[in-house]
Amino acid sequence: MAEKKKRTRQPNGASSIYLGKDGKWHGRVTVGVRDDGTPDRRHVERKTRPEVTSAVRELERKREEGTVRKVGEQWTVKAWLEHWVYNIAKKYVSENTYDGYEVDVRVHLVPGLGAHKLEKLEPEHLEGFYERMQKNGSAAGTAHHVHRTIRAALNEAMRRTSLARNVAEIAKAPQLEEDEVEPYTIVEIQSLLLEASKLRNSARWVLALALGLRQGEALGLMWEDVYLDAGYIRIRKNRLRPKYEHGCGDTCGRKAGYCRDRRQIRREHKSTKSRAGRRTIGLPDPLIKLLRKHEEEQKRERKEAGELWEDKGYVFAQPTGGPLIPNTDYHRWKQLLTDAGVRDGRLHDARHTAATVLLILKVPDVVVDSIMGWEPGGSARMRSRYQHTSVSMLKDVAQQVAAELWPELAEDDPGD
Repeated sequence: MAEKKKRTRQPNGASSIYLGKDGKWHGRVTVGVRDDGTPDRRHVERKTRPEVTSAVRELERKREEGTVRKVGEQWTVKAWLEHWVYNIAKKYVSENTYDGYEVDVRVHLVPGLGAHKLEKLEPEHLEGFYERMQKNGSAAGTAHHVHRTIRAALNEAMRRTSLARNVAEIAKAPQLEEDEVEPYTIVEIQSLLLEASKLRNSARWVLALALGLRQGEALGLMWEDVYLDAGYIRIRKNRLRPKYEHGCGDTCGRKAGYCRDRRQIRREHKSTKSRAGRRTIGLPDPLIKLLRKHEEEQKRERKEAGELWEDKGYVFAQPTGGPLIPNTDYHRWKQLLTDAGVRDGRLHDARHTAATVLLILKVPDVVVDSIMGWEPGGSARMRSRYQHTSVSMLKDVAQQVAAELWPELAEDDPGD
């Protein structure tokens, strides 16, 4: 007996399955609400009832997971990335993070992948793109950063149901070979501190080498967070890289940062967001003494600047009180290394050095994490990355092993 071509009425919003007049089985599933407020009800059709039932259940599953693509959306990679970076990411990430995203999208991703349909993008497209980047001269680190950017963009597309899967989670990212960091030795640190003592803002470099402050933390440090009598500082702010726009109407022919009438369009600092980053650090007595001297020198500069002084409260400031520029600060570090006769290194190597000194001093891990501002969940990984075993430490361990395994030789050691 032929099955009746009858459609059973379902409650509002419930999925329905029925045999149509065309002889095919049809299913309708409410997956949400359209922009105009009406129900977004999707239609599927199959030759048999089991097939349409399976299709309806799959739509219901995607509805529950929030992965049903919106009606009418036909994003290209270019359109989605530009929408994401300018209209979404810009509102919710820090200025520095946004700058990285924007460059990756504008310089790399849109020219390289922009023509693809978003939903047709495959992991192999990304992997081939990363290979082309590196063949054309981009560093592996640049390609790796681009990979993280498109992964974040596609995650947002999934969250907003414009994409069913994130192919960047499947694609293999360019492999990075991390350079081996060699922290400065105690002798090198002493040479750097001696040379730094001759400089204006000399305490800035002591904070980096002794306490491991990040550049943004040191340049964003305010006097209101320095407690010299109690012997500690609080880390609460980060200095941001400045960003400028032309004040000349873009007629000077220079980049905005070199325009004589340039205007700052970015705030000078931001609050430290993470709980671990907002921390209190005890000060060694010599550093307290140095900061008191630095405070007196700044008071003298304030008096000399007179009406030109910008009363912004920075511990490390320009001669008129304004914030230091991170790029200038970096070049001063490079010059300090040269003047001290110490091998070249990144400014961030000072942070590695401070962490390693804490290891040499056998400071407990929980205290190390607090001083360095590491999150509890990833602190072990960060310690392994920043604390480096020195030759002298290895020699000490070797002697301890010798004393345990060959005690008779240790007793005969003529040096005892």
